[in-house]
Amino acid sequence: MLILALETSTELGSCALLHEGELIERLCPVGKPHSETLLPLVRELLAEANVKVAQLDAIAFGAGPGAFTGLRVACGAAQGLAVAGDVPVLPVTSLEAMAALTGAEQVLSLLDARMGEVYAACYRQTDEGYALSGEIRLTTPENVEIPAAGHWLACGNAPLAYQALKSRLDEMGIAVRGDILPTAGAVARLAAPRVARGEAIDPALAAPLYVRDKVAKTVAERLSEGGKA
Repeated sequence: MLILALETSTELGSCALLHEGELIERLCPVGKPHSETLLPLVRELLAEANVKVAQLDAIAFGAGPGAFTGLRVACGAAQGLAVAGDVPVLPVTSLEAMAALTGAEQVLSLLDARMGEVYAACYRQTDEGYALSGEIRLTTPENVEIPAAGHWLACGNAPLAYQALKSRLDEMGIAVRGDILPTAGAVARLAAPRVARGEAIDPALAAPLYVRDKVAKTVAERLSEGGKA
């Protein structure tokens, strides 16, 4: 199995190549747009491994949720490379990739969605990866549904960004891995068994998982909340 993975849903952009269990991963340079750095990094990675796009079994990408621009970068790059190499693609959600990085059995993934909101989802570890329990939600820090039963681990940058959320987790005795953000390596490892099962799709069907329909608040909304136009 030879899989290229792309992940740019947060400020931590990366690409990775998974071949027979061996993973090579590269991080996008900090401070530069992923749109400028991702594809050059991919070319370097493939050249280093002496792999051509047409040799890939699939291209996996972080579908989101996350930053709107970042989601379009990963999805667009995956589609372009896949069409050129005539290979399928496989989307993996960013919150599941975060859960996989913890290695915990039950994970509450919490990603800062900006605008005072949080992307949240619960995952349980299975033999095939991490299964979503319930649905992915976009909500305020105060209204994040925190599991009351069982041993859970929270991960992601949202608890660090919103003290109200961190305080609720602390009160319930739920530990937080605030250093966890989705990576291409996690995307690649989650994608491998799915590609093997034939779950990869045509590049034309690939699409980001936005969750939020609104990119920014209107001027009227910002003024009503005491902000500036």
